[in-house]
Amino acid sequence: MIDLVSIARAEADGDLFGLLSGLFEPTDVRPKGNPDAVIWKGGNHDGAVNPIVHSLTDAFALLGTLAAVDVIGLPYYAVPMWSQYRHDTKLASLAWFGNLPFTSIKWSTAGDAMVNDGRGGKVVVMGKSANAPLRTQAGVFCNVRPYGPITVVRCMPCLPYSQNRAAFTVDAKTGIVHSEMNSPGVQMAYANRLFLKMVHETGRLGRVAMKPTQAMEDGINAGLHSWLLKGTKFKVGRQYAVDAYEEHRENIDRIIALLPPDFKKGMENWGGQIEQHISDTNFGLLIWDLIEKRDAIVLATDLDGDRLTDLLADVSDPLRAFGGLVAKHLGKQVDMNAVWREMGHTTGNGRDMTSVMYRMDGPPIHEQTLGSADAMLRRLLAGDETVGGTKQPYDPRIHFVLIRDAYLDANPGSQKLRDYFDGVLATFDRIYGGERPRFIEGYKALKAAIKPWGA
Repeated sequence: MIDLVSIARAEADGDLFGLLSGLFEPTDVRPKGNPDAVIWKGGNHDGAVNPIVHSLTDAFALLGTLAAVDVIGLPYYAVPMWSQYRHDTKLASLAWFGNLPFTSIKWSTAGDAMVNDGRGGKVVVMGKSANAPLRTQAGVFCNVRPYGPITVVRCMPCLPYSQNRAAFTVDAKTGIVHSEMNSPGVQMAYANRLFLKMVHETGRLGRVAMKPTQAMEDGINAGLHSWLLKGTKFKVGRQYAVDAYEEHRENIDRIIALLPPDFKKGMENWGGQIEQHISDTNFGLLIWDLIEKRDAIVLATDLDGDRLTDLLADVSDPLRAFGGLVAKHLGKQVDMNAVWREMGHTTGNGRDMTSVMYRMDGPPIHEQTLGSADAMLRRLLAGDETVGGTKQPYDPRIHFVLIRDAYLDANPGSQKLRDYFDGVLATFDRIYGGERPRFIEGYKALKAAIKPWGA
């Protein structure tokens, strides 16, 4: 058993690095170009399962991960990345994590963490939640967020802010789209290609959400999209008024020159239905897609993609609430959650929305945010996890679900592994299915009931 409470106390004020380093085995694994990286090894490395990498971040993202990997026993590597350590290493640990050639899990917590500044004071942690610098370090070009019938492909960084055409250019050596922001054009091309690949392979409707006539970066993005469509079998319904590739050809050709020469290989056989929209209209369109259960994949910039996924996370609750109001107006008393499921809708309240970041080189990074993890940890340390019965204990199911997704991603076709996780989740749901146990009691119950991999 791991003393999780002692780890939580050490994170608040103690030698967390020393405490955790004693839990793991040494390993020779290092990311390329980082010989001094701190990489820990745990679980049963039996050679039958490809390991994944865990980021050991903060609060319950840290405690929940430690508890879950101890229960499951599968092989993994871990990188120290909690707020104080990230700050003290000047974000070097992000490069370690982002450049390991394994499927990975990155946890974030909401809010600005306060850390020791080394001079007896407190300061906001360098890099905030560390997502933006991690994406740069890891070569991330997009994340993919499936939710019910809708999947959003969010190009990163890809920020469509610029409206000053005179100040706008593309650097021929790097492909950086430079103006008020620096958007990497090469990553834009990769995100566009992944979107088209997903539309081709799934048969879903493809929606493009950009503002090519209003924002310079989106003119480049839409132009790359237009270039990628040329010579394919895709059919485009609604189209942008101007072919952005022809409008921005000189700048876009600079980016194309930096791509691998076989970048479009095989795309001549790709096909599907594409609709090109001004990004703002997709908010309404996706609500209709959600209501009508229309399977769609959306390509959006970082800014608008973030807004679209926020919309998806938040909109199901008001739709259910409005359905309840209509039913009440008609004199019916109904359980709208049950009606929602009976009608075939699968979206919850957003906390179950997964996210996968794709790297230009290397396997993907699964990511998740725990918004209220800090407050929950303070309650645990105060000895009153439920605040007199007014709060629910922490639910660690998301750890097991995310770990399952990452291992199945890293071990495609492994039915034995899939069956193992089916059993793990069934046992978890039996233990947590009634009154939710307190965090430590739940961890002990899971340890007693679940046989670790390879035991």
